[in-house]
Parts: sequence; C-alpha cells; structure tokens
Amino acid sequence: MTIVAPEPGPAAQVERRRGLRWAVVPLAVFAALAAMFALALKSGDPSRLPSALIGKPAPEIALVPLDGLLHAGQPVPGFKTADLARGKPVVVNFWASWCVPCIEEHPLLIEVRRRAGVDVLGVNYKDQAVAARRFLGRFGNPFSAVGVDSDGRAAIEWGVYGMPETFVIDGKGRIAFKHVGPLTAESLEKKLLPAIAAAK
Repeated sequence: MTIVAPEPGPAAQVERRRGLRWAVVPLAVFAALAAMFALALKSGDPSRLPSALIGKPAPEIALVPLDGLLHAGQPVPGFKTADLARGKPVVVNFWASWCVPCIEEHPLLIEVRRRAGVDVLGVNYKDQAVAARRFLGRFGNPFSAVGVDSDGRAAIEWGVYGMPETFVIDGKGRIAFKHVGPLTAESLEKKLLPAIAAAK
C-alpha cells in the first residue's frame, strides 16, 4: 500500500516562496555592492581620494636611517617630525623596492628635486635594507633623507593607501598636498609642482 503525502496547502506554498525570497536578498545585495566597487576601481582616480590630513600638522614620525645607505661616503640620515617644519616645503614619498609603480615614478622624483629645489624625503615601507639600497643604486637616489617604516606604523598614521604616495609639507610642518599612486609627467606638471610652489 502506497501512502501519498498530501499536497501543501496555499499557506504553506506562500511561506515557501517567502523563504526563497529572503534567501535571494543577501545575494542580490552582495552582487550590487561588488558591481559598485568594481566600477569605482575601474573608473575612479585614486589620486582624488580625500585626505583628512590636508591642512593639518604632519603626524608624528621618527624613522631610523636605511642601514648602509651612503651618499658621497657619508650615511644618509633618517628623519623625524621636526625635520618637516624648518621654514621651507619638503616632499615626503612613501616607496618600496618591491613596488613596480615606484620604479615608474622614480625618475620624476629626481626631477622634482632638480626643478623645485626642495628636499625629497623617502619613507622606505616594509622593505629589506639590501633590496632598498640596490633599488636606489640602480635608479638613483633623489632623497636627502631615507627613513625606514619597517612595521608600517608611519604609513598607517599618515593614511597611506598603498605604495607609492607623495606628500607636500609646508614650511610649518603641515600637509599641503597628497598624491595617491605613482606620479606621472602630467601630475608632476599640473599638481605636484604647483602644490610645492603654493606651499612656499
């Protein structure tokens, strides 16, 4: 003898449909958010990311020198916050030897120092000293000081999104400008050099 289960009533069918709808909602929300982020990453200009630090004093920093880095036979120093407020603008660049965009922008940092006549200070981020020295030996050293951010704490304090990033600090130690991502010839001419001139 075969027992046939009774067909679910209309109320049970409505409940089942309602349950399926609630299961689909999180998936739809996730898909919409993923699409928004993908669009923002594709079309967005990372250099336009806002910084709450603009116009405020640069965060406290005390970075030891890059071990073994020499210039004209003398050790290249690290730097601290007081070095950023000596009456004239400076440029601070976060970089690493493993960062491919850092290689692309490096000649422009040399150009900044030559054309703007300001000190460029480098923050070497989570790098090995030998690799960092090899990088500067190969591509040139635009930095008058190189501080080591071995644990990434300085980058966090400065609100760095990723390597490379470049800041213009005015003579009073305030952040006047921030560029996210590698410098280009266009951003050098239209953004960085004018920001340095304005900070003077």
